[in-house]
Formats: sequence, structure tokens, C-alpha cells
Amino acid sequence: MTEFISMLEKRDWLAKSGGPRYLQLRSCIQRAIDEGVLKENEPLPSEREIAATTSLSRVTVRKAVSGLVNDKVVVQKRGSGSFVAPGIRKVEQRLSSLTSFSEDMERRGLTATSEWLRRGLFPASPQEIFTLGLTSGQRVARVDRLRNADGMPMAVERASLSESVLPDPERVTTSLYAVLRASGNQPVRAIQRISARNLMPVDAEMLGVPAGEAGLEIERVSYLASGQVVEFTRSVYRGDAYDFIAELQISED
Repeated sequence: MTEFISMLEKRDWLAKSGGPRYLQLRSCIQRAIDEGVLKENEPLPSEREIAATTSLSRVTVRKAVSGLVNDKVVVQKRGSGSFVAPGIRKVEQRLSSLTSFSEDMERRGLTATSEWLRRGLFPASPQEIFTLGLTSGQRVARVDRLRNADGMPMAVERASLSESVLPDPERVTTSLYAVLRASGNQPVRAIQRISARNLMPVDAEMLGVPAGEAGLEIERVSYLASGQVVEFTRSVYRGDAYDFIAELQISED
């Protein structure tokens, strides 16, 4: 914090023609965070201390810090003050290959864990009957879980498969695709539909973000080599922690 106080004391970040003072102070604090002068989870000086050091009003300081709070760069803890927000490690997944969450995280050197929400055999819903090509009365295996990477909640994943493909959902302990591979039912291709959505309260709570936060909804239908649908998965991903990357090639035509 001493180095940051020295930055404030120099006042070289404050210029008459630099725009509103609260924005200049906000930029100074942001730069200190970006350059590692202020580190993750480190407390900021108190509002009073910043005001005294910079000769700015406490109203100006409060406005600058509030902007950083709105940007989720700074978090405020009741009774404790303001702190640099912990960094969120973004995970990138390429859309050119079909992999499980567990396999995807392992390749990145991250530890994938799951919290089971539901796992068992259930009567199929109309949407599951239609998508999986079932007949009325057939059951489906549902494997619903909260997916974590290095302990951070990343996605709520709800997978449905026909009972004939996964007669014992309890066999899935880590990777669903590993179980399908062992039974000769690993999908070879899939179609994914990705859309933006605001997270509903129940999903937001599990993902550790405020309700209404931006998220990604992904619906995937996976197929066997024969063309049979083997998996129907609906997932909700944190928008602040997950990026999907598509590599495109320019057509010669």
C-alpha cells in the first residue's frame, strides 16, 4: 500500500485538462491494480486517507471508488472497507472439438470437480422424448451437476440420455464421456446452440454470482456414428469466466 500512496502523492496522474477529477482518480487506482501495485484482495486506503493524500474531497473519492465497484474491480465489505477484487481466471473452450468438461479442464492443468444436483432414471419429458427420439413411456438418465474448475463454479450442466445408453447413471463419477466410451456409446459429433441470457436466481446462486448476471446458455445434441442421438445437454455457464473460441477459415470461393 505504501507504493500506492506514493503514486497518489506524486499527483502526476491529475491534470487540469484531464477531465473530471473522480475519473482521473479512478484511472489512477485502476492503473495501480493493473500494474500490480495493488494486488488481489489487498485493501485500498480509507476514503479519508485518499482524500487527505490527494487533496480531493471525500465525495470525489467515493465517486471514483464506486465506479470501480460497479466495474467489479473493487469489492466493498461492510465494516472492513474496500478491497481489490480477486481475479477471475477465464477459461477458453474451442468449438472445433467435442470434449467433456473434465477432459477440457485437465488439458488446461485445472482440477475439475462436480457437485451432484441430480443423478438417476426419470420419466422422459416431451422435449427429451422428441430430442432423443424416444417413445412415450421410456425413461431417461439425468445427470445434473455443478461443474467447478480449481474450486471455482463454472457451469450448471444438465444432461439427458436414454436409459438404453446409460442404464446406471450412478456409474458416472467424473467424466460422462469416459463412461460412454467404455460402453461403446461415445458421441462422434454434436450440434451446439449458444445464446446469451441473464442468470436465473437458482443458477446464479450456485455459480456464486448475482441474479440477473450475464451468462451463456448452451444446448448440445450429440450423435453416434450411426446418426442416433445419444446425449441432450443443457448448460448454463458464467459469462465472466468462460469464453468459447471458434476458428474460422476463409472460403476460397
